[in-house]
Amino acid sequence: MRPGPRRSITQSGIVTAAFEILEQSGFAAVSIRGVAAALGLTPTAMYTYFPSKQDLLRAMVEALFAGVSADATDAARMADAAGATDATDAADAASDEIARERLVAAAIDLGRRLREHPGAVSLVTGDGVAGAGTVGLIERLGQGFVAGGLSVDDAARAAHALLAHTIGQVALEQAWGAASVDVAETQLWSDEPARPVAEAGERLGLRAGDPGEFRASVARLVAAWLR
Repeated sequence: MRPGPRRSITQSGIVTAAFEILEQSGFAAVSIRGVAAALGLTPTAMYTYFPSKQDLLRAMVEALFAGVSADATDAARMADAAGATDATDAADAASDEIARERLVAAAIDLGRRLREHPGAVSLVTGDGVAGAGTVGLIERLGQGFVAGGLSVDDAARAAHALLAHTIGQVALEQAWGAASVDVAETQLWSDEPARPVAEAGERLGLRAGDPGEFRASVARLVAAWLR
């Protein structure tokens, strides 16, 4: 029996295979040779799609961040509907609130994507992070802050802060989870000072990434910039 035709390979298919290796074997295992072997390709054939490992990592970051948006189109549309040249105070307030909710939703969506892909934090904080995917995400988040009334400079600062907060939160959750540290057990001597703040973090589910606490922290950050 003759083998069937070889299935076509696409860039998105290669990226999908790379994510499977990332999740099964970790960031260090993602390589041109490894992905090629998983797809039944030669490394030379892989270079047709991605000239280097760096290009592959950047494509993975772009795929991970794709769709995360703080699009403020609805906010602008609401303000326009309220009045042609000068929108009312109520419309401005509604527009600002939509901008805030869009930004909070974008951070929550990003956190979800990072948690769904083991090894994703290493990916976005490694050599692949400087790709167009990250630049595009910063721009989308920044435009959300612009829609909330910030200058371009402050929007850039706020977008970077929101991105760092979200990635850092997920990274800490994973570090705490891997270590399985009990705050009470870290006190080796009876005369060591108590750790009420650390214990509160454990009680509130901050280390485990409690969804409500994460949303609240993001909302506070966004509100601080759009005050």
